[in-house]
Amino acid sequence: MGGRKPDYEMEEVLKVTEPGQFRAAGDATRQKIITLLSEKAATTSQLSEALGQPKGSVGHHLKVLEEAALIRVVKTRKVRAMTEKYYGRTARLFDFHDPEGYVSGVRNFYQTVMAEYREPNPESDFPDDILTLGRARISASRAAEFGGRVEALVEEFRNEESVPGEEVYGFLAQVYLTNLPALPDEEE
Repeated sequence: MGGRKPDYEMEEVLKVTEPGQFRAAGDATRQKIITLLSEKAATTSQLSEALGQPKGSVGHHLKVLEEAALIRVVKTRKVRAMTEKYYGRTARLFDFHDPEGYVSGVRNFYQTVMAEYREPNPESDFPDDILTLGRARISASRAAEFGGRVEALVEEFRNEESVPGEEVYGFLAQVYLTNLPALPDEEE
């Protein structure tokens, strides 16, 4: 997930702007594939086993991701008479930028979280889910400062050293503009 460098070369950041890329990345299975490929390159068979899905289904998702330029074949290997393809991400970080589709992009993130969420094991060291919500009436520039700090914290989390055999944890944070009303100023 983070920390450990994958076993193949990739760009640092890919600006994702095309509708097809958003559609490709919006599917829960394809998001899992993208996440798995952040650790190391993998074949269709390896991804199929990890996801518990048929090779044909995984192959379809790989084709969609490859056509959207989110993944690519990073190496091949001859196995008997066949050529085995190893897929990898095109970039370490995907920067989703779609002002018109912002709400649907946010909705996709939350749908992903809900699809992969599971209750922690009561015997684990992990405390009850850490969830909080805060609101503040502040300037846009101050909100942007908080957003930058959130991005830095997410980056720190993402770059933690990957520990084989451990559980995968997610981190979701957002500084967002609300539609909450404001009380009128008092008249003097």
